Amino acid sequence: MRDVDLSVSAAHRGGVDPESSASTVEMRAAIIAETVDLLGLTNVRIDGRHVRIAGELGDYALHLGSGIVHRLPGGALCIIPVHVAHRGRLFFPFADDDPKTAEVISKVGLFARDRGITDPLILQQIYARI
Repeated sequence: MRDVDLSVSAAHRGGVDPESSASTVEMRAAIIAETVDLLGLTNVRIDGRHVRIAGELGDYALHLGSGIVHRLPGGALCIIPVHVAHRGRLFFPFADDDPKTAEVISKVGLFARDRGITDPLILQQIYARI
């Protein structure tokens, strides 16, 4: 089922996928680079179209286009973003019109400090791959 979800979420019809286009990925990479620098996250680096995160519970690769997180080595982690109407008070003024960028930034922050994760469903997926 996860493979189907990955295929559907990463697939597109037409010549250019706006979520994974070079300009979108470059913009997200620049935003991530500045954000991790401001937050002092030394365990995060950008590697092409992926953000590599060395967490305490494991290593992760986050795709800058799709926002899908992979536990390395291993498979994808199923992390569903909260709908806009249910978001908290965290506001990304540079990414408010682009919910995928906000999702990518929040996932970087989440997995860079993976010891602080309290969601049992996310932890279950992480520990299942240890």
